[in-house]
Amino acid sequence: MHFFCKLTERIDKELLDMAGPQLRIIGTMSVGFEHLDLKEIKKRNIQVGYTPDVLTDATAELTVALLLATSRRLFEAVHEVKSGGWGSWQPLWMCGKGLKGTVVGVVGAGRIGQEVIKRLIPFKVAKFLYCDRNRKKEVDALGAEHTTRDSLLAESDFVVVTCASTPETQKMFNSVLFSKMKSDAVFVNTSRGNIVDQEALYDALQSGKIGAAGIDVADPEPLPTDSPLLTLKNCVVLPHIGSAVLVTRAAMSELTALNILAGLAGEVLPSALNV
Repeated sequence: MHFFCKLTERIDKELLDMAGPQLRIIGTMSVGFEHLDLKEIKKRNIQVGYTPDVLTDATAELTVALLLATSRRLFEAVHEVKSGGWGSWQPLWMCGKGLKGTVVGVVGAGRIGQEVIKRLIPFKVAKFLYCDRNRKKEVDALGAEHTTRDSLLAESDFVVVTCASTPETQKMFNSVLFSKMKSDAVFVNTSRGNIVDQEALYDALQSGKIGAAGIDVADPEPLPTDSPLLTLKNCVVLPHIGSAVLVTRAAMSELTALNILAGLAGEVLPSALNV
């Protein structure tokens, strides 16, 4: 027996008990695995396959797109066109923040974070900073500087969050961290919604503690339509579409199926999660 699941489908003790001992393999069509009760899964010696790497490029592309859409106020501009706000040319109308000569800080320089840096290099960014548990040679090779989280927040014009969701990172971005950022900083999160205290984010945006935010993830998902974040012009919210590229989703589906087939056949999984 096997489970083919998505990130939004919780595999907990109750469901595992219902499945019984015949459940041998769980294939999740995601790189994230916070929806899996790994403690209970490990107790039952169930294998888990997941889909890292195949969605890295798509998510990195979306991160850059979201950063640009937020900093250059693209959604505000589209609204002005549709609502009749586009009048005669004015020198400062719809002006945003450019990338050239700025400092970009990446929180969590894993696969996606590294690909984001690579894609931003042509924009003539002055300096890349990153904070991670350990210094990484492959990130240093991109010209990025390893630093502390507080130093990154204080110095960066753009703060890009691509770290994993762990007990340590949940609600990491709270009022204290937002207060450490520049008042015109652009905050971008394409990792997981639970890494951000959304009330604190709203307060930071509404009060001018930071300049703008672009998020592709929320907590909960979907984000309720009455969320205060949706009332702000300086907050761009996307519906978790980081991997929403046809070839990427096809590759994710295929890898999930291959993981399940390998598990059922008693073979090594192409992409196994160490439980």
